[in-house]
Amino acid sequence: MPGFISAAGKYIIETASNAGYGVVMLGEALYWVRTAFKRTKDIAFQMQVCGIQSIPVTLLVGAFVGMVLALQTGLSLKPYGIQHLIANIAALSMTREMGPLMTAVILAGRVGSSLAAELGTMRVSEEIDALEVMSINPIKLLVMPRVVALTIMLPVLAIYANVVGIIGAALIGNIQIGIPYDAFFRDCMNSLELRDLYSGLFKTAVFGLIIAAVGCSEGLRTTGGTLGVGESTRRAVVNSLLLILISNYFMTSIIFRLFY
Repeated sequence: MPGFISAAGKYIIETASNAGYGVVMLGEALYWVRTAFKRTKDIAFQMQVCGIQSIPVTLLVGAFVGMVLALQTGLSLKPYGIQHLIANIAALSMTREMGPLMTAVILAGRVGSSLAAELGTMRVSEEIDALEVMSINPIKLLVMPRVVALTIMLPVLAIYANVVGIIGAALIGNIQIGIPYDAFFRDCMNSLELRDLYSGLFKTAVFGLIIAAVGCSEGLRTTGGTLGVGESTRRAVVNSLLLILISNYFMTSIIFRLFY
């Protein structure tokens, strides 16, 4: 029993310390955002790596999410004669929840792991130590461009996922449920409001901050050589996904209380 309590206490202290490091690092990175216009090349490069190269997988996942959503809801509603509601369900689900959430999950696995591995390798190879010796702030140089790039690109990717998901839902709605395309898209437009789009995009911006903060903090705290890099990469993905799911619940609750 004393051993269990000691292990639990150690885990809690370590988790609190890691969370505190990540929050402080993110705060410092946001402070250096004021110099972003001087680092446009670095930010543009990170936007290409984090965002543009993630477009194909985002479109693929978004399309199949919309298709599965339309198939499941259409088959469930068809016995009651209200299968036409899948247009409303698909549009609202994709813009409010599924589009932003699935895009964040994709980038947590693809980009979050990459950030942790890249910065972790730099840490264990003492490149970051060399920057600090030369009085170059690694958070200003390395973290800030990644935070800005992810915060900008994740909402953009979510828009692509929303559009492709709704198109995929319309395709399945027409082929398997028998809903005409014009009726489907008309119902989509009638059911959507700007607040539905804005709420989803706001959440994706927060998800981008979470992925960047967790990935970079895990990378900068890497120890133990190549094994440590692998461990940091694993922690970055797991912690990002957990924080995305937890924050999504609280943001959804607050948004519905304030705007719906």
